Formats: sequence, structure tokens, C-alpha cells
Amino acid sequence: MDYFELISNDIKTAMLARDKVKLEALRGVKKEFLEAKTAKGSDGTLSEDAALKIMQKMVKQRRESAAIFVENGRPELAEPELAEAEVIEAYLPKQLSREELTPILQEIISRLGVTDSKMMGKVMGVATKELAGKADGSLISTIVKELLS
Repeated sequence: MDYFELISNDIKTAMLARDKVKLEALRGVKKEFLEAKTAKGSDGTLSEDAALKIMQKMVKQRRESAAIFVENGRPELAEPELAEAEVIEAYLPKQLSREELTPILQEIISRLGVTDSKMMGKVMGVATKELAGKADGSLISTIVKELLS
């Protein structure tokens, strides 16, 4: 079952359970999926990678919105954003922790033979491809900078 079908089925379940937060979050995901499927240049299908990227983007947007709300003294507006982010995150693969990422990135650096921070772009290119969907790009970047310095 692909992500589109899974989200559609879970929308029905959320409707029956009268779970407004989950329903709102999943409707947003389905909307983004439909927009991606019908976008200009699209073949009318949605790959698993594209679905994961869309959901990761949505989680990131909600977390950023929540941070801005809290920063501006509106924590009551941040709560629904964080709740929706948690709902969407449940559909994403488990993100690797800093401790799990460090040895993987060390292996990539040694495999590429990179010794200084001038070649960080080369490491980032390989790392983001290999770890797509498994780790946040900013965390990968931070760890690579630390390892190369």
C-alpha cells in the first residue's frame, strides 16, 4: 500500500474517531500529495521518495511555525502545529540520532578520502543521497563540519 492510499484510509479512520487534529494533519498531507501528482511535468504518480520528502517538509514547516509562535508569546497557537507535526511524523521512517549518524558519516568521509572542510560539498552530496529520509540535512551538515574541522 502506498502512502497516498494509507493516508486516505487513515483520514476515514480519523473521521470515524472524530480526531480533529489527526484529520486536519492528514487532509493537509493528502492535499500536498494531490498537488504533487497533478503538478506540471508530473506523470500523475507519486513515488515513495517524493511522498517522504513532502511529509518531511510539512513536519519542518509546522515545527518552524510553532517556534515562531512561541517566540512571539503565542504558545496556544504553537500547540496545534506541534500536534500536527507529530501526526505526520508517525508516517516517516525513524530519524537517525546524532550518535547513529556520526559513524556513518565518518565512513563516508574516509571512503571519499576527504581531509579538509573545502571538500565538504562532496561529502554532503553523497551523505544526503545515502541518508535521504533517514536524517535531517541540517544535522548531517553540522556533524560533517565537526568531523572535518
